[in-house]
Amino acid sequence: MAVRSAGILLYRRSPDLQVWIAHMGGPFWARKDEGAWSIPKGIVETTDSDGDLAAALREFAEEVGTAAPDAPYAALGEFKQSSGKVIVAFAAEADFAPATIRSNTFPLEWPPRSGKVQEYPEIDDARWFPVDEARSKVVKGQLAILDALERVASP
Repeated sequence: MAVRSAGILLYRRSPDLQVWIAHMGGPFWARKDEGAWSIPKGIVETTDSDGDLAAALREFAEEVGTAAPDAPYAALGEFKQSSGKVIVAFAAEADFAPATIRSNTFPLEWPPRSGKVQEYPEIDDARWFPVDEARSKVVKGQLAILDALERVASP
């Protein structure tokens, strides 16, 4: 069975459509910008009996360090990635502006084969981008999520 992730894509009209995306943390992504951003998301656990949206909201809070806005969320669909992972995405219109980003961390041996395990944040930055600019920022597999948002959020 494919790994399943759930994520939140926040958007606003200011006046054009903007999305709130996160830069992936860790040394592999440190000097990358294009193709290094993602919607805040994480693995749907087998114990997530409350469903995909509950998992997406939990993962958002873990990655950002603050709860997702209290807003109505719309399902954007399921998006299969080249790795085989499936991302189920939800969108909400909200003018979100946390004071800080305090992501949870993950351990990684760095440099490779050095024996040194260090902790890195899952995300190291997050901010608003016009949707057209976000298209060059997000990992290629998430472009379809932006397409789905444009279908839902278009006036």
